[in-house]
Amino acid sequence: MKSQRNKTIDFSLEEGKEYLERVVVEKGATEIKANSTVCGDAFRALKKIPDKSVDLLIVDPPYNLDKNFHGNGFRKTRDDKYADYTEKWINAVKPKLKDTASIYVCCDWRSGMVIGNLINEHFILRNRITWQREKGRGAKLNWKNSMEDIYFATVSDKFTFNLDAVKQRKKVLAPYKENGVPKDWEETSDGKFRNTCPSNFWDDIAVPYWSMAENTAHPTQKPEKLIAKLILASSNKNDLVLDPFAGSGTTGVVAKKLKRNYIDLEQNPLYCAWAEKRLKDAEADSTIQGYENGVFWERNSKSKK
Repeated sequence: MKSQRNKTIDFSLEEGKEYLERVVVEKGATEIKANSTVCGDAFRALKKIPDKSVDLLIVDPPYNLDKNFHGNGFRKTRDDKYADYTEKWINAVKPKLKDTASIYVCCDWRSGMVIGNLINEHFILRNRITWQREKGRGAKLNWKNSMEDIYFATVSDKFTFNLDAVKQRKKVLAPYKENGVPKDWEETSDGKFRNTCPSNFWDDIAVPYWSMAENTAHPTQKPEKLIAKLILASSNKNDLVLDPFAGSGTTGVVAKKLKRNYIDLEQNPLYCAWAEKRLKDAEADSTIQGYENGVFWERNSKSKK
């Protein structure tokens, strides 16, 4: 029995029938429309999405590691084989992107050595974001691996980047005043803060855990706050966001909360059901942990009321 405080979404297909009924089955669809969780083969599903329709692509592919995704396993392979796999999905998604589209691709340090080079070949590579996972297993003969990367690229030199939407609110440790007036900071009920331009190192992300409503039993789930930064920076309301490896649906959920359209592709029906549960919950609760009133807060920076 789970603790009453344990909010992890972890039901079976039998228990999640009502949510599975909301899922679009790829084999039976002739066209994939916006605001759909699609269950099936991503490469076949991508052929059913109109070309030049996607404003933002967020990709969280299987890293080149041995990993069990509730019955669907991914086996570590040689770098050249992983490069072939990466090239395959890049070629499949590329025609779907608008000329003004942006691309974000998640990876770890090892798979990033393959992914980064290929993204650079196909698109205009603009940055590499590194975010602190906060968690991670220790190792006796190596450094604890607690960082992941996200490659940022665009199709062309014309793209969306909403800087003001992704500024981070940081505590002011040494507040400076000029003529008695706060200089570049403000005092709020939570303390003294400054809204700063975001860098490509993010140390404010909390990995979902058992008492958070967004948490699922997916082994590599990305935090909603992380995806919110990508969506707010590189899309506008009513834009279309595509995730071809959707897992438990974080991209679609955050897109919905932020009033974007989405298409989530996922081969595992259990994860699709979890995603639909989260999407239904988002209709009643559109909050994103760590993001409030248009501001991203530092981890554990808000005072408890």
